[in-house]
Amino acid sequence: MMDNKAFIIAGILISLFIGIVAVFLASGDPDGLESSALVISGQKTLTGLAPEDGDPEAIGTGSFSYTSPMPDYSLDEEMGSMGGIIAIVAGTLITLLVVMGASYAVRLSKNT
Repeated sequence: MMDNKAFIIAGILISLFIGIVAVFLASGDPDGLESSALVISGQKTLTGLAPEDGDPEAIGTGSFSYTSPMPDYSLDEEMGSMGGIIAIVAGTLITLLVVMGASYAVRLSKNT
């Protein structure tokens, strides 16, 4: 039987492996998340026909913009795939810390 510490370490290693492999398997032209963000912010609608020569990311009614510390899961275009790997590892570890902090807070609230 595996103890908790070994289970957590195995989970971290598996999630890092999946994240790193995903960098190389992901589509070079993903638009689902960006399109959803435009729809949610009211900058784009899902009804009507899109122009045949239109850019699906640019079609909209406003000027939605955002900045990210690691845009498109990379650090810098010069770093190439290594920047993507570093961004995935950082994102995985940050997510792990947030989830562990939230679970710790829930456990503390149940004990009091």
